[in-house]
Amino acid sequence: MSDSAKDTMQVSENLSASLATEDDHRALLHRVKDSFKRQDLETSKEIDSEVDGMTEYQKTNYRLAKQPFQKNLSQRHLTMIAIGGTLGTGLFIGIGYSLASGPGNLLIGFLLTGIAIFCVVQCAAELSCQYPVSGSFASHVSRFVDPSWGFTVTTNYCLSWAISFPSELIGCAMTIRYWNSSVNPAVWVAIFYVFILALNLIGVRGFAETEYFLSIFKILAIIIFLIIGIVLICGGGPHSKGYIGAKYWHDPGSFEKPVFKSLCNTFVSAAFSFGGTELVVLTAAESRKVESVSRAAKGTFWRILIFYVSTVVVIGCLVPYNDPRLLGGSSSEDISASPFVIALSNTGKFGTRVSNFMNAVILIAVLSVCNSCVYAASRVVQSLGASRELPSIFGYVDRKGRPLMGILVVAIFGLLAFLVASKKEDQVFDWLFALCSISSMFIWFSICLSYLRYRYALKKQGRSNDEIAYKSMLGIWGGYLGALLSLLLIIGEIYVSLFPLGGSPNAEDFFKNCLSIPIMIVVYFGHKLVTKNWTPVVIPAQQIDLDTGLSFNDVELMKHELQLERAKIANKPIYYRIYRFWC
Repeated sequence: MSDSAKDTMQVSENLSASLATEDDHRALLHRVKDSFKRQDLETSKEIDSEVDGMTEYQKTNYRLAKQPFQKNLSQRHLTMIAIGGTLGTGLFIGIGYSLASGPGNLLIGFLLTGIAIFCVVQCAAELSCQYPVSGSFASHVSRFVDPSWGFTVTTNYCLSWAISFPSELIGCAMTIRYWNSSVNPAVWVAIFYVFILALNLIGVRGFAETEYFLSIFKILAIIIFLIIGIVLICGGGPHSKGYIGAKYWHDPGSFEKPVFKSLCNTFVSAAFSFGGTELVVLTAAESRKVESVSRAAKGTFWRILIFYVSTVVVIGCLVPYNDPRLLGGSSSEDISASPFVIALSNTGKFGTRVSNFMNAVILIAVLSVCNSCVYAASRVVQSLGASRELPSIFGYVDRKGRPLMGILVVAIFGLLAFLVASKKEDQVFDWLFALCSISSMFIWFSICLSYLRYRYALKKQGRSNDEIAYKSMLGIWGGYLGALLSLLLIIGEIYVSLFPLGGSPNAEDFFKNCLSIPIMIVVYFGHKLVTKNWTPVVIPAQQIDLDTGLSFNDVELMKHELQLERAKIANKPIYYRIYRFWC
């Protein structure tokens, strides 16, 4: 073959390869573009053909159960989200505000809140495994209690996450400022804003994988802190001041006076710290196996015991409650007010190096919470659209299972983070958070109430508890205890808002802590007025829909599978049986 023929052949091959590459690029762009097309429209057509003869109440339950999410979340994702998913500024910084009430009050406040949230998560997990619908526990309140009550819960839950997103973005920028204050914080806000939205646009897998690795990092960091803290308490480490033990529990003391009011004062930051613990249950509609949610919910126990109770004890031993640096702990942006940083900075050069490490941990934690904010708020917005509580466009789910309109709504809220450049930023966020100030405890109470209503409906309709796929570890008594403790936490926060610690009663402090109460009342009655739903306070137990959207099709088959699973576990060694009970 002549050289010219070879050259011609080579050019032809290169041209073919170039055209093939170009075709691949076009095909990729086409697939990416096509993935954003609306999948739920196709689902809606199928649903409309299947809901004939159903009441509007049943139609809503059916729509929520048939949303086209992709089930990409595995057991490892859910386990890490449950244990470390929302460990953020509430624990690392906000805990300082509660410590100022005394380590004894701090421990009791966190124990009470921890028991309440464990009950809540168990209740929510049972319902979500039984009915893995869009919106999860927020939708369950509408189903088992009352649609107007459910709408109030859902909007408050969505608003709390949406407002937290810009606040946490500002927290990221302020954390960076700990090391470098020369760069305008708005620059860091812009970088983190784009990064978090990009993660969520990848799809649920992007959110889950990010949370998985960030949670591992946070868990290891807290364990390292606990080990270092115990060494310092025992008098070890460089620049040691000797054995500390429970010194600060005796001097300046365990309880700031007045004791009861100081205890109630810890509920505010305890609720903020535990807020988002129920997030793992929200993933039920996107989990490969719904039983994974039940197992992951058990991890909440370890999260409370290790990452909250143990940390509170160690912090109380290392930092006296009258340390003036704790006064900034009410601000989610004041990194220097973190008891973690204070505890380690008290140990000289060693402490300074470790404090830098803890600051990096705080940055990772805040990024993780930002990620959770977008995920949670976007799913709740989607459930409101799917149930027609908002215009149906808000129920937009694309072919990759992304709730695009929900993400857009949260992205718009995220723009508030650029208020970091304003001198009025603190005041703006104080009042934004006031809109959903007490909503966490109200949501916890509502979850327990919907669980109790579900169990009551089973009894009134003559159905057996054997129909429940995955029962709560605490049973129905956990629902009663969770509801009671949530009510007590609400009463305690109202009390301390009316009669603030170290100050006189004033309207501004009250509404900053309790503005959400009148707003929730307005939303509740406004929804009833618009929907003309003047039914009793709760749906009659005989009318509650117990069949639509079940996670299984055959009750007897489900019972048989559970029996086989129990028999399999029963044949394992005792250490494995103990492990499966708690994990």
